Amino acid sequence: MDFEDFIISPRNFKTESWQIGNRITKNIKEDSIVLLFVSDYRGVGGDAEVQDFTAVRKEFYRLSQLDFEIPIVDLGDLVSGKSVQDTHYILQEVLSACHYKRALPVIIGGSNDFAFSLFSTLNFHKKSLNYTQISNIISLKQGEEINEHTFLGKIFGSKNFSIKNYHHLGYQKHLNEMDSVRLIKEVEFDIVRLAEMMNSTERTEPFFRKADLVTVNCDAIESFSEPFSMNPQVNGLNRREVCAYMKEIGLSENLKSVGIFNYNIYSENQLNHQLLAQMLWYLIEGINIQRSHPKERQHELFYVLIDDRQFAFKRDTFSNLWYFGDDENIENCLPCSRKDFDDAKKGLLNTRLTKF
Repeated sequence: MDFEDFIISPRNFKTESWQIGNRITKNIKEDSIVLLFVSDYRGVGGDAEVQDFTAVRKEFYRLSQLDFEIPIVDLGDLVSGKSVQDTHYILQEVLSACHYKRALPVIIGGSNDFAFSLFSTLNFHKKSLNYTQISNIISLKQGEEINEHTFLGKIFGSKNFSIKNYHHLGYQKHLNEMDSVRLIKEVEFDIVRLAEMMNSTERTEPFFRKADLVTVNCDAIESFSEPFSMNPQVNGLNRREVCAYMKEIGLSENLKSVGIFNYNIYSENQLNHQLLAQMLWYLIEGINIQRSHPKERQHELFYVLIDDRQFAFKRDTFSNLWYFGDDENIENCLPCSRKDFDDAKKGLLNTRLTKF
């Protein structure tokens, strides 16, 4: 499919040989990382005119390429359709082209509802998806129109979608109605509050490890000096924390799509552009590290006795990551943290593990 009619190719920037911009190409390659910038913010009450991502690109292109080996593609800027639904359709066509070439699309910009397109397209290519979302808001509102408040309800409510696990990270109690939160808990999906994500990624790393799709709502990141997101918040993940989490996203063993939504593209603050650029960089670093890992792994098996019941934990001897369960196939074990194992030795078993 020819994308020239609805993708504006990015301009060229002069970069040094050691900078990441020096290795970026403009055509989808097999097994590559594909960046696509979206300007349609109608799902969050904004407009759909093509925005200028030049400032973000300049900051990103100037960063080091280190020893990255995976090809990086910058497709350019997606032209919005006449309606939000049209933009979703166009985006899904581009995403599908990426998946057919085993490329990993990273969508930057646009409103948070474009997570629906990422999920929908990926669901066509793979069933039983593991979806992790970082967002301060949990909304399951119903409605014909798709926007940042209704897209999650449409994902859960569709008979055509196959979702294995959903993890919602960074939720803030004071911003949410309890009905949506209660419903998520009733179907035994995981909800993790912002407080549990601060200072360290260890607690929530297991929620990224097997994720097929991860989306980040920039509203979950604290704003400084000028709004970082379309719905700026005084509380949220700080700059260092969100970069650490972007690397964890890249380290996912099954990652096939990433979205970074609700970024305030109207901002003229260079620090905002820098932060978004560095978020992309840490994501790409994580992807490169993960793909360098050996495919064959060895696991140590540990048994813990709690109230006369025996529970099994496994440790990956290469990555030092932990799993719960004793199935010979590690895919049938539940990712967990070292703290879960240490707590079990004290007689405390995480309720998430007991459900498993």
